[in-house]
This record gives sequence, structure tokens and C-alpha cells, in this order.
Amino acid sequence: MSTSNIAAETQQSTIDPALLKKSVIGDYRRIDLWKDVSELDWEDWHWQVKNRICKKEELSHLIKITPEEEEGINKSHGRLAMAITPYWANLMDPDDSNCPIRKQAVPVKSELKISQHEMTDPCAEDRDSPVPGLVHRYPDRVLLLVTEMCFSYCRHCTRRRMVGEGRNILDRNNLDKAIDYIRSDRKIRDVLISGGDPFMLEDNVLEEIIKKLRSVSQIEFLRIGTRAPVTLPQRITIGLVNMLKKYSPIWISIHFNHPREITKRCKFACDILADNGFPLGSQTVLLKGVNDRPYVMRKLMHELLEIRVRPYYIYQCDPAKGTSHFRTPISVGINIMEKLRGHTSGYAVPTYVVDAPGGGGKIPVGPNYLISEAKDRYTFRNYKKKIYTYIE
Repeated sequence: MSTSNIAAETQQSTIDPALLKKSVIGDYRRIDLWKDVSELDWEDWHWQVKNRICKKEELSHLIKITPEEEEGINKSHGRLAMAITPYWANLMDPDDSNCPIRKQAVPVKSELKISQHEMTDPCAEDRDSPVPGLVHRYPDRVLLLVTEMCFSYCRHCTRRRMVGEGRNILDRNNLDKAIDYIRSDRKIRDVLISGGDPFMLEDNVLEEIIKKLRSVSQIEFLRIGTRAPVTLPQRITIGLVNMLKKYSPIWISIHFNHPREITKRCKFACDILADNGFPLGSQTVLLKGVNDRPYVMRKLMHELLEIRVRPYYIYQCDPAKGTSHFRTPISVGINIMEKLRGHTSGYAVPTYVVDAPGGGGKIPVGPNYLISEAKDRYTFRNYKKKIYTYIE
């Protein structure tokens, strides 16, 4: 369904369920926990946040909890405590603990194991923070962390040191310090707004942040990092889109990890963004047991293109504490790239990167296609492993 059909709803904070097909909303009433929930409530992102699955007793209505999950839930207090939106929880397989949504959303015993090389802040963001909430690592771009909150808490989160039960947002004083810092460095031209998830903020709060950033003359490129279309597509409202359009161009980076996340409701949310002129890109984390098979990753990249999301990055899972059960060897990522390059369209091939531990930044990793180089002569192999020479 085209978003042109909902043009009259521009002032609504939610999209009228009557304008959505039943198949887009999904069959959530099969779950006893939600059998009396109206479609209007289900499509209200505030209701979704208020009714997140945070307790084992609630989760037991949705899945058959394994002993490993039970122990993980019992001990996941404080930072990165369990929180799953009803929408995302409805996508979990109740009988399969290897369900890719379930593995990302439900704590497990393995999180309690801290490996030797894991770190609290693997990307050294705190070290590269000149003022609260701002990370400045690359010469021309900065990361602005505006909130600790997310709609759902991913168990592989690299910022588990700062996201979770806290409800803190970047206060006005620290926001002004960040803006002053950006304004003082004329080389900064690119700002990524992240957190937590910036779309957890109310439209007017997020607008205040964006408006202040747009007041800095040298900022050319403004991005928002979010998982809302995946874990709570109801958050992508016409009211939000109309606010963002006032400050275009804004690029939206969306965290997708598995094809099962691309539902009709997710596509509807991405359609609203794309139809209103927002370029969409994906950022995927390579996760053991979730997307570490080449055919799974290829399917994800193809389905992203179908909903107008350009595959951008595949990240090696950062060595954050309690995430060792998600990490694959780097060779697994290289093999995935080998199975993508040349075997599908270039638009479907993201860049595989390792965010170097200790703050080294993103380092591209991939198959080696340059075999040798000599004076005026380069020898390459292609994706079929055939050898070719280029003479200058």
C-alpha cells in the first residue's frame, strides 16, 4: 500500500489501523497476552513501549523458555535488562530457541561468561569523547549519543555499558556543549545521531536536537542510526516523517540482522521513509547462529534492496563483555563476502569491517583479489578465481 493513501493523516502520532491491511498489522491476537488488545493500541508506539516484555512470566506466554534462557533472564538486571516490544516478540518462534529473533532478544546463560579479550567499551568511545555525549574519532565526522534507551535491547549490543534500564537523555546543557564543540571545528561536516535509539525520543525533543545541529553551517551530512523499522515499525509515523522533512537531507541507517525481520509491517515503515525522500542504508552485525551462513546473508541483502534499503556495512561482532557466544572467526565474514562479490549485484554487496578494538576505527576486510604487483603490471583474480593481468 502506497503512503499516498495516508496523506490525510499527516498530524497523527500513529497511523490509523483502518488504513493498514490486516496482513500488514499481523496476527497478534493468537497470543493470549494480547487477545484483547485493539488494533489502535497495537499500532500505537507508546503502547508498544509501555507493554514491552520485561519479565520471565510475560515471556512464558510467548515461548517455551529453555533452562539457558531462564538463567540468563534471572540474571539480566541493571544495564541491558530484557526488554522486547510486543511487535518484535510476536516474530519469535515459540518452540525453537535457535530462532534468529529470539537469539537476539532473549538473554541466555552464555552472556554471563566474560572472555579474556572482551571489554566494557571495545571501541574506546568514552576515550574519544571530548564532551559528554559526543564521540570524535574521524577528522570530519562525529557521533552524537542522545539517549540510553532502545525499543528492544539486543543481546549483542556493543554499548551495553550505557544502554538498558536507564532513561537518561542528553540534557540541554550537554547538547549545547556538543554543538559548541562541533561549531568550533570547521573540519566536522558529518554527524551521526545515535544512542540508544534516537527515535525513542518524542518528536519535539528529537526536533530540538536536529534543529540545533542544522544551525551549524558546516554540517553537510546528517544521519540517524535506528532499529525502529525492525523492532517497532509503528514508530515511523507521518508526524515523525513530516518533522524530519523540515531538516532534509537526513540519511537513515537501520540495523537489520536477519531476513525474518523484514515483515510487511517493516516494509510499510521503510516505504514511508523512502517515499518521503529519506535515503535508507543497513548496518548488519555478523552473529553466530543468526546470519553467519552465506545464503542467509545473501537473502538478507536481496530483501533489503527490495524494500529500498541499501546494504552498507557488515560488522564483525565487537568484543563487548558477554557477547563471545555471538562472535564468529573473521574468516567466516571473509567467506560471506566471497560468496557475495560477483554472485549478486553490486548494490547488494556491503563492506565487511572490523571496528578495531581500542578505538582504531572501521577497517575493511575481505577476500584478496590483487595477487601481485610489479612495475606497470598488476595481476588480479576475479570471483571465479580466474587470473587476469592489467598493464599500465
